[in-house]
Amino acid sequence: MKGNVKAVCTSETKGVQKSDVGRILLKKGWGLEGDAHGGDWHRQVSLLSYDKVLAFNNKGAGVNHGDFGENLVVEGVDFSSLPVGTKLKCGQALLEVTQIGKECHDRCQIYHKMGDCIMPREGVFAIILEEGEVAVGDVLEVIA
Repeated sequence: MKGNVKAVCTSETKGVQKSDVGRILLKKGWGLEGDAHGGDWHRQVSLLSYDKVLAFNNKGAGVNHGDFGENLVVEGVDFSSLPVGTKLKCGQALLEVTQIGKECHDRCQIYHKMGDCIMPREGVFAIILEEGEVAVGDVLEVIA
């Protein structure tokens, strides 16, 4: 299964929406260079399916890339269907899925507007096994 990177999003501080920067280095053992959520833990990178965001926007959500706090938005891959341990290759970067979904303790602005938020059930998290640059337009491949 292959998909196309539609957005590469970061933020310098936690608790704010991320912005699409177009291209960034995925650092081994850290995550996206300069991203506030990077670090030596199991949620170095967050990924969300573009197709799920599009369907949510068709319901009137009006969200942009990075609004869910996601780092990579990829068209053509249903991340929530992949098991933990799945490897993802994008250019030289190699990622491993470590978590599917997350608990949403505080209801975000999206939830208050829509009565729903897709990130807790559709978003996945990964660690960086091999570093490399990732950019909008790159192919992301599910390899195992």
